[in-house]
Amino acid sequence: MSKFIRFIGCCGLSFIAPLSTSLAAKVDAPDRDAPQIEEITIVGSVAGAKQMTGAAHFIGSERLDAFHHSDIQKILREVPGVSLQIEDGYGLRPNISIRGVASERSSRITLLEDNILIAPAPYSAPSAYYFPTMGRMHAVEILKGPAAISQGPYTIGGALNLVSTPMADRAKIDLFAEAGSDATQRLQVTAQQPLGDQVAVLVDAHHWRSDGFQTIDRSDRDTGLSITDYTAKLRVRSNDARHEWVVKLQTTQQLSNQSYLGLTDQNFSQSPTRRYGLSELDAIETDHRQQVVFYRFQARPTTELEVALYNNEHARNWFKTEKLDIDGSPDAGTFSGKNWLSVIQAINTAADTNLAESYQSILDGTADTALGSILLRANAREYFSRGIQAKLTHSLQTESIEYDFEAGLRLHEDGEDRLQRDSTYHQSLGQLLLDDLGRWGNAGNQLQTADAVAAYFQSRITFKSAVLSPGLRLERIQQDRTRWETRASRTTDPADRSLGNLRDRRTNKVQVLLPGVGLLWPLTPTMSVVAGVHKGFTTPSNAPGVKPETALNYELGFRTSGQTALEAIYFLSDYDNLLGQCTASSGAQCTPGDSFNGNAATVQGLELTAQREYATRTGLTFSLNLNYTYLDGHFDTDIADTAFFGDVRAGDPIPYLPQHQLHLGVGFLTRHWSHYLDVSYQDAVCVKASCDLYETTESQATLDLSSHYELNARTSIYAKVENLTDQTYLVARQPYGARPNRGRTMAFGFSVSL
Repeated sequence: MSKFIRFIGCCGLSFIAPLSTSLAAKVDAPDRDAPQIEEITIVGSVAGAKQMTGAAHFIGSERLDAFHHSDIQKILREVPGVSLQIEDGYGLRPNISIRGVASERSSRITLLEDNILIAPAPYSAPSAYYFPTMGRMHAVEILKGPAAISQGPYTIGGALNLVSTPMADRAKIDLFAEAGSDATQRLQVTAQQPLGDQVAVLVDAHHWRSDGFQTIDRSDRDTGLSITDYTAKLRVRSNDARHEWVVKLQTTQQLSNQSYLGLTDQNFSQSPTRRYGLSELDAIETDHRQQVVFYRFQARPTTELEVALYNNEHARNWFKTEKLDIDGSPDAGTFSGKNWLSVIQAINTAADTNLAESYQSILDGTADTALGSILLRANAREYFSRGIQAKLTHSLQTESIEYDFEAGLRLHEDGEDRLQRDSTYHQSLGQLLLDDLGRWGNAGNQLQTADAVAAYFQSRITFKSAVLSPGLRLERIQQDRTRWETRASRTTDPADRSLGNLRDRRTNKVQVLLPGVGLLWPLTPTMSVVAGVHKGFTTPSNAPGVKPETALNYELGFRTSGQTALEAIYFLSDYDNLLGQCTASSGAQCTPGDSFNGNAATVQGLELTAQREYATRTGLTFSLNLNYTYLDGHFDTDIADTAFFGDVRAGDPIPYLPQHQLHLGVGFLTRHWSHYLDVSYQDAVCVKASCDLYETTESQATLDLSSHYELNARTSIYAKVENLTDQTYLVARQPYGARPNRGRTMAFGFSVSL
């Protein structure tokens, strides 16, 4: 299939253009006010979300501009059913869960930008080590339940679609600038220019940097980030507006001085923003490039075809401290030691007092170590993701019934190439000194790929305002992994990929049919019942014998509209097999990429939303957005001790699921002023099913404020304070130890549209 995709990528557009032109001569002129392809949305608007037969949410540009958050996790706090695991405090590699699916690296939800799969390798390595820069996004869409059946492959929780800046039909320049705490700076310039009636261009440049909010022992190195993001779009329309092509080119470079190494509980209580000197060299560099060609053909007002060719390439190298061997290892290629999570657990529990004291002195930098005792790994990986996808929509209306049909097909391939290097250091007088610069490949030399065919059909049948939406999705996936020898005893060159150095190969094939149906039933002109059931799916790894994660998902609730809008939805996910995916960030002693069967499990919950907007005679507009989520997730069977799940008893909680979440957003708007208040609360969670001491986080409550002043129709200034009360919480224990949220930060900025 890979050859087919490459053939299509080279030749497909040359075929589409003349074909569609010949068809155009045979049909009537389309509606010129139809949505344009450059703004690729699924829901489209807040009103559109309320017409879905499943739970869906739309966050538009006006709401995004209230705080100008650069962290997607702060934005998603206002969406019920979404839970978050903070890791770096900036949302650079967010951990997002929808309806209780595993949150780690957002690998169990379908991540999209402009309706294109955007995870580095969505099937073979879905962990979000790349996430689009939120500062350049125009809108955010979240789909859950049956509404997400068209957005696979991850359909148990749902899908997250980020909508980039759409193209305008007039020349304009938008400028945004912000400066704030920790030497944070953000600058964005977007320029758009029509070139006649049929051609237009857009260029967007976005830069974001910060010194970070943590301090490294005995080091003047910052813990911040630097991100540069460029996007260009070219749009071409035919004279009759039936055809539209958009070429999108995007590139992002990132350097962030982030570490997996957290703190012991005692050290966290004393100085939560501290980082051990052992993590001084930790940093990740990434380079992401995307090329997409969109094509739209409107055959008639009721029929439309959309085609997209896409190619994503992502490279990253996360150089970070991994393990400790007190006795030292002379050769990096044969290093054998404990990961830092084991070290921190040994200190926390103090089961062996002498060992705990020894470990602590190493973390503090007060003890020298043996030569070759500390392992640092260059976690270098290259990813690709490419394919072609098409969607055909058609509407048919009779006197009493309206039929809307949608069919989609995607041919996709992706892969992750690992060629990693371990090097050893020792600590002397609180400083890391190199002992053995290992050879490339000694920490991993493997290639894993996936080929996938996905197809779906979904209809929307409207009868007297009642809507029934049945659908069916097919996923057919083949995953492969090839490993080459890296052990010094078996190879002279750990980077060698010849047949003679082959270690092993494995393949896993999966094919599933995923039916679903949603219902929107009006009880009154302002109140409707929402119900649905669908089979959800998560692609497994390439490990043979690992079953795919599947669940039967139900939802039932109601919506009201008007000045006060309410929504209450109960959902239940009945897992046949909860899947555990091993990653380095999990902290588990397992091989990254392997999957583990978690057997039967149940996740259920309640999502409540209340929205109110009121305008006074004095010109003051008051808005309120309140949402609450209740989550209950537990294992239904005992699981023998595994490297990932540990020893699980039936009834144990599924890790990282907060039972209660609450968000309150309040807005006060006048002619020139707008003020916003956001309050968020999240329960403490268990990080392991056993939920023992040192296996829980802290509940969190944060308060954010912002004020905007409109100088004129084109210019506004603003100020904001995040975490006004300056509360620091233990928000995570993964990957290796206790981790804090950001404290109070302030920022000032302005925006100008010319």
